[in-house]
Amino acid sequence: MSDSNHLSPKQTTRRRGSSVGKFEVGDTSPSLSTMYISNHSRKKSFERINELSKEGSSDIAILKKFIIAFRELSYRHTWIQPLIVLLISIGTFLLSASDGLVHEFLAKLMIPSYKIEGTDQYGKGVNDFYFVFYYAIFFTFLREFLMCCILRPLAKFFKIKRESKQKRFMEQTYGIFYYGITGPFGLWIMSRTPLWYFNTTEFYISYPHKTHDIYFKIYYLGQAAFWVQQSIVLILQLEKPRKDFKELVLHHIVTIALIWNSYRFHFTWMGLAVYITMDVSDFFLALSKTLNYLDSPVTIPFFVLFMSTWIYLRHYLNLKILWSVLTEFKTVGEWDLNWDTQQYKCWISQPIVFFLIGALQLVNTYWLFLILRILYRLFNSGEAKDDRSDDSEEEEEQHKKYD
Repeated sequence: MSDSNHLSPKQTTRRRGSSVGKFEVGDTSPSLSTMYISNHSRKKSFERINELSKEGSSDIAILKKFIIAFRELSYRHTWIQPLIVLLISIGTFLLSASDGLVHEFLAKLMIPSYKIEGTDQYGKGVNDFYFVFYYAIFFTFLREFLMCCILRPLAKFFKIKRESKQKRFMEQTYGIFYYGITGPFGLWIMSRTPLWYFNTTEFYISYPHKTHDIYFKIYYLGQAAFWVQQSIVLILQLEKPRKDFKELVLHHIVTIALIWNSYRFHFTWMGLAVYITMDVSDFFLALSKTLNYLDSPVTIPFFVLFMSTWIYLRHYLNLKILWSVLTEFKTVGEWDLNWDTQQYKCWISQPIVFFLIGALQLVNTYWLFLILRILYRLFNSGEAKDDRSDDSEEEEEQHKKYD
């Protein structure tokens, strides 16, 4: 399927309200289907199309056209390059000798490590970093494939014509897809433990949680890979930043810090609980915004449902977790620092855990303020504009010189 938003310089895009995140990166394809497309990139695409239309039958001319065609195809379909990386790695893994260094290295990337013989449990180690890195590439492919081949055509099917609005729609529907899987999966994993349903005392009774079954490990490291990929997109500003860019950066930094610390120091049951509160609320957020983009008649009642879900998950349950850090962290289970037994529930970790979850709560409180302001506007004027968006109509005029 072709990506018409990358086909021609005649397409328009919106001018940014500020220069934040705007890079004239030259003759390169966009890293993501939803990133800003500069005038220069569009002009280069136009030049490549013209170059392909020229006659030439020599071997060098054919080779040159092949290279140009690949560059243009990658420009339109941003999932091709990460797919090539994945296919090469999988093919090499399958064809290489099972006892070879290359095969062993690729196994670290693709397969969970540290299986404990005779049990269904997996330990932890440095190979988990390789696993997270590899699946961050996988999530890049998955995201871009869905964006280019399914979500952009879906936006056009719903007659969303403006490019900037198409991109926002694509971002949110991808969120519906991802969180619609991870939310229920996380709840299922929790249901298989004594932690169900957000029984905070269980965080500490059987601490430290040094091993996990395959489902828990894939879920936890898969989430880490997703957030690493999302953080790279945000920090490198591969997408147009919203007004709450600084808050998003803080949120991603805190999230990555929580993931690493909870995994390294065995607070993974607490991490699982926080993951679930974020994923389920993000699912309702993405669905609420998507309904707004589609001008659905159920936008307002669903927004109220989303807000209720957000307050319950991101505030009530997270404050419950915070309260347990203050009241149960020290009194339930062993309280000691012992590097040999990997017992880290002690006077050092308690303030660190409280600070990280508290920082996440502060960012969520800021977003709750924005949500309440939107609700106020809904009931007073019927307007449901996202305060985080910095779209402006004048941006649609940016590329008219190519018409």
